[in-house]
Amino acid sequence: MTFEYETCDVFTTTRFGGNPLAVVYGAEALDGAAMQRVAREFNLSETVFVLPATEGNDAFLRIFTPGVEVPFAGHPNVGAAVMLARRMGRRGRILLGQAAGLVVAELTETGGEVAGARITAPRPFARARTVPAQDAAACAALPAGAVAGEVVVGGCGLDFALAEVADAAVLARAVPDIPAFRARMPLSVAAGLHLFTRLAPGRLRARMLTPIDGIGEDPATGSANCALGGLLLEREGGEALEIEVEQGVEMGRPSLLHVTARRGADGIRVTVGGGVVPVAAGRIWV
Repeated sequence: MTFEYETCDVFTTTRFGGNPLAVVYGAEALDGAAMQRVAREFNLSETVFVLPATEGNDAFLRIFTPGVEVPFAGHPNVGAAVMLARRMGRRGRILLGQAAGLVVAELTETGGEVAGARITAPRPFARARTVPAQDAAACAALPAGAVAGEVVVGGCGLDFALAEVADAAVLARAVPDIPAFRARMPLSVAAGLHLFTRLAPGRLRARMLTPIDGIGEDPATGSANCALGGLLLEREGGEALEIEVEQGVEMGRPSLLHVTARRGADGIRVTVGGGVVPVAAGRIWV
C-alpha cells in the first residue's frame, strides 16, 4: 500500500526552522504497529496519521514519536491543522479529534493563505506530582543546584517535568543524560524534561529533553509549553497570562510559540500557536 504524506515546519515562519512534522493521509488502513514503523522511518519528533472524521470533529489524528504513541502533542496539532485546512480549503477553524480529546484549532492567514494556527489544549492544566530538583538537574547533566525551586510534573493532556534554571547560559549547557533519565525520570513519570528560563517580562526560552522515546531533544514542543503556561498562571495568580517562548535555538532550529493561559470554570485552559511552513510532499510505501 502507498500513502500520501506532506511535511511542514511548525512554530516558525521560515522554512527549515521550527519543528518538522510529517502528516500521513488516508491512514485508516494502517494499524498501530505499522504507524509506529512509519514514524520510526521519518524519525521526526512526531508523525501524524490522519483518519476519517468521527462525531464532532473534522478529522481524527493518531500521533507517534519514533518510539511511542502519544495522546496529545502541540506541534502535530498546529501543523496538521494548517496542512489539512490547505488541503480541504478550510478557513476560520478546524476540529481535530485524538486520544486526549477534541482540539479546536483557530486558523490564521498570511497573504490570503492559511499560514498558522492556535490550538486549545484538550484538558485543563493539572499537576500530577513533583520530582526532586536534583533529579531534574541530573537528567540534564547540570550541577545539583542548577534547577531552581519546585519541579512540577503536569500538563494539559500529556505530562512533562517543568524545571526552571537561572539563565540562558545554564540552559545552553544542558545535555540529556540517558542513564539518569532511565533511573530518575522514565516515561512513566513524564514525557520529557522541559527546562526554561526567563529572558524578559513575557519572554522565556526553553529546551525539552526526551532522550528515551527516540527524540533526544525537541526543537518546539506545544504540549510542554501549554503545561508551562498553566503552571506559571497557577503560581503567579491573576486571571490570565500571555507569554512568548523561544525554543530550538541551541539546536539551530529557532522556534517561537505564543502561549496564553486563562482561568475558567473547569480550571486553567491554555492555548498555543505559531506559524507553519510547508516543506515537502510525496508517497510512502507501507
